[in-house]
Amino acid sequence: MELAYYSDYAVRLVNSEEPGRNKDTLTTVEAVRDLFGANSQGARRATDADVTRFRSVRARLRAVFEAADCGDEVLAVDLLNSLLMEFPVSPQISGHDHRDDDGRPLWHMHLADHPSNATAGYAAIACMGLAFHLTEYGVDRLGLCQAPPCRNAYLDTSTNRSRRYCSDRCATRANVAAYRARKRLETERSESTGRSAENAQDSSPVSER
Repeated sequence: MELAYYSDYAVRLVNSEEPGRNKDTLTTVEAVRDLFGANSQGARRATDADVTRFRSVRARLRAVFEAADCGDEVLAVDLLNSLLMEFPVSPQISGHDHRDDDGRPLWHMHLADHPSNATAGYAAIACMGLAFHLTEYGVDRLGLCQAPPCRNAYLDTSTNRSRRYCSDRCATRANVAAYRARKRLETERSESTGRSAENAQDSSPVSER
């Protein structure tokens, strides 16, 4: 099953908003359709009404990542289970568009969504994909970027569970900020030590000079 592909649905939706930057790209039906990526069938079902519905699901998915980021595994699972119950999927065996060298279907599991509306279809796939990722790799593999003001969601697939940032850009920015902070601290300590030495010299008795 294409777990990374399905779980990425959740990440794309959550990251359509950046609260720390007061940025929200999910404002039109075209933006909703863009979230589906290559899933043109799902995108075609989108209407203006899905903008509000998508935002509601987005807030609930962000809450899952926030709980995981805070180390509250039980809350993260409970929140995700609530979404799974509301937006179920139907697993199916599929071989479409996947053939081996002899032209035979490469059978794999496919998550079939429910076509009642675009939001229900997208949410079903996003939540199931996220659930598979969580149970396969652990709740601590769901994170929020640690480079302020960015709080984009990400899925940690590193071998040593060391990921802390949503992108190389944020990692670089955070490292530069940390380096500058260290340099400022070193400068302040150096200046403080220099001032202390001068004060000690000025306050010493004349006979000791």
